[in-house]
Amino acid sequence: MAQNNSRIDCSKIHPGALELRRTSSRQGVGEPDNLPFMLCPPGAKTAALLVHGFTGTPWEMRLLGEHLAKSGIASLAVRLPGHGTSPEDLAGRRWEEWYDAAFEGYQVLAGEFPSIYGMGMSTGCLVLLAMARANPLSGLALFSPYLRTQHWLAPYAGVLRWVRSYQVKAEGDRRDKHYYNRRPIAGIHQINRLLRVVRGQLSQVNCPVLAFNGEGDETVDIASGRHLVDSLGSAVRIHLKYGPDVPHVLTREENPYHQAMFAQATRFVQELENPGAIVRVR
Repeated sequence: MAQNNSRIDCSKIHPGALELRRTSSRQGVGEPDNLPFMLCPPGAKTAALLVHGFTGTPWEMRLLGEHLAKSGIASLAVRLPGHGTSPEDLAGRRWEEWYDAAFEGYQVLAGEFPSIYGMGMSTGCLVLLAMARANPLSGLALFSPYLRTQHWLAPYAGVLRWVRSYQVKAEGDRRDKHYYNRRPIAGIHQINRLLRVVRGQLSQVNCPVLAFNGEGDETVDIASGRHLVDSLGSAVRIHLKYGPDVPHVLTREENPYHQAMFAQATRFVQELENPGAIVRVR
């Protein structure tokens, strides 16, 4: 049964979530939907740490959080530094700051939930994978994970950032208040630095993993998403590939199967939380 969102949204009363929101406001986030949020269904014993993608905001993870809440799973969506403010702000950030923001969210959840799952979108998957080696996560649900992007110049961002500051989108986007139309090349360089770290420790990540990629993704190489999953040290690792009508951003309405994916991720958590359960995802 669906629950009243106003009753489960504890973003403005939970001390940890409230502090994350205040920090984001101080750093220049003006759009309320782009602030960190926390959903606390009554009696929840399990929580998900939600991490958005590059140039996105916590808004990107809101529908997933609401779906989880309907099944009694709490969630906290963090904001990665440099996001929801300005492309210039993001250009000056390092991936280590993204890691620290995710870890701060993890600490908020660890204080009251015995089971914590990581759920990331795109680059958010990489941040969670970097965290998973050193911090106990009960499992990971990865939306559009990758080890390579499709743009052939992306690997050279470390050099290109000195001659070109931004990659500009070809046309406007109705979601301009949630995403940047200019991607800082320096930020892509930080993704490359993060990728080097993640590649080197995939075999050390041993929690259960469920991952999704779509053939309609024009941003990342989805074959590298499968390679990422195959390289994990996890005993349970499931990779689901959807068809050409599924784009890069899997957690919003433009993905026609977003609700089906959310249901699969929810069941993945529920079966892992049920002792003796066999994980089956179709």
